[in-house]
Amino acid sequence: MIVKTKKYQLPKNTYIKLGLMTLLKSQWWIALIPVGIMCLNFIEHTYWFYILAVVAPGLYILFWVIQFAGVTHLEQGKMLFEKLSYEIDSRQIMIKLNPKQGSPVQWNMITKAYKGKDYFLLVLSKAQFIHLPFKIFNSDNEIKFVESILKRKGYIK
Repeated sequence: MIVKTKKYQLPKNTYIKLGLMTLLKSQWWIALIPVGIMCLNFIEHTYWFYILAVVAPGLYILFWVIQFAGVTHLEQGKMLFEKLSYEIDSRQIMIKLNPKQGSPVQWNMITKAYKGKDYFLLVLSKAQFIHLPFKIFNSDNEIKFVESILKRKGYIK
C-alpha cells in the first residue's frame, strides 16, 4: 500500500518550534550543567555562579533559536518550506515537489520518530525533519498504516 498525502507547506514558526523541541529532547543532559555550576558555589561563595547558571542555558537556547531561524532565511533551506506532497510506503518516503520532481528518503536515514497528538515527526538530523500533520492524510486508515510502518521499523512504540 502507498499512502499519498495532500500538499503541505511547513510554516516557518512550526519548524523553529519543532526543531528546538527535538533538540532539547535529545540533549536533555544539558539541563544538568546549570546545576553543576550552582554546585561550584559550595567551593567559592559568590553570586556569579548563580548568574552564570541562569545566563548560560539562556544563551544556549538563544543560539539554537538563531540557528533554526537562520535556516528559514537561507536559500539552501528553501525547499523545506515549499508545498510538498509525500508518498509513503514500507520501502521509502518520496517527497514530491510536483508529479515529476521528487526526492526519496530511505527509512534508514531517519534517526528518530515522534508521534504527537496530531502529527508524526521524522527526524533526519538536528536541523532536518519531516513533519506530517494528520490533516494531510486522506483517511484514518492511512494514519494507522504509517503508524504501523513506524512501529515495525522500531521508531515508535
